[in-house]
Amino acid sequence: MRIYVGNLSFDVDEDEFKKLFSAYGDIEEATLVKDKFSGRSKGFGFVTFKDSAAAEKAIAEMNGKDVKGRELKVSEARPMEEREERPRRSFDRRRY
Repeated sequence: MRIYVGNLSFDVDEDEFKKLFSAYGDIEEATLVKDKFSGRSKGFGFVTFKDSAAAEKAIAEMNGKDVKGRELKVSEARPMEEREERPRRSFDRRRY
């Protein structure tokens, strides 16, 4: 079972992130989402547990918990919604 963890402090690194949730059970994967240009955390991540009972316990106990001054938002991860493709904008340099 995969869970979503939001409202993370930008100071939390990948090791700390994994440690926060490893106490609840065996983790298959813990991913802290980062900006592709700066490498800085975007303030959320995902944890995949081997056991759904461990994931449910982590959700129940970690949702709303204060970590480094921020109240975590923890829930079951939902599939990513498809977005409409936006039309490409052209920049006409003559107008500027």
